Amino acid sequence: MKTKTILLILVAIAILSGFQQNKTSNASEIEKEMVKVTIMYPNEEGKTFDMEYYSTKHMPLLDSLFGDALKEIHIDKGISGRTPNDPPPYLAIGYLYFDSVEDYGNAFGPNAEKILGDIPNYTNIQPVVLISEVIQ
Repeated sequence: MKTKTILLILVAIAILSGFQQNKTSNASEIEKEMVKVTIMYPNEEGKTFDMEYYSTKHMPLLDSLFGDALKEIHIDKGISGRTPNDPPPYLAIGYLYFDSVEDYGNAFGPNAEKILGDIPNYTNIQPVVLISEVIQ
């Protein structure tokens, strides 16, 4: 009886923890024809970027503001350019995935001031934004 109870508790914990995955998990929801918003931070002289703040505060802020419209978040940290000895052309690139460009617009519009106001907390770089459609 004790073994069955422990097993039941472990199964319940496993099931419940599966429902608590965040949008940065490895379980990909990315599908063809989704919209990807790519935010690139060029590596230029005198520019700084706080990856810790970006990954632990800014992106979670976007996640909370965008709610269910935001399907997934990814972050890349630039480490080199064309060859391992070349400096990276971008210090960081963030990716936000939505079902449609309308979903992105509806999520970003009312939150633009708060989002843009947070940028100076982690960088002095003017980001370059590309909105694209996922093909593969």
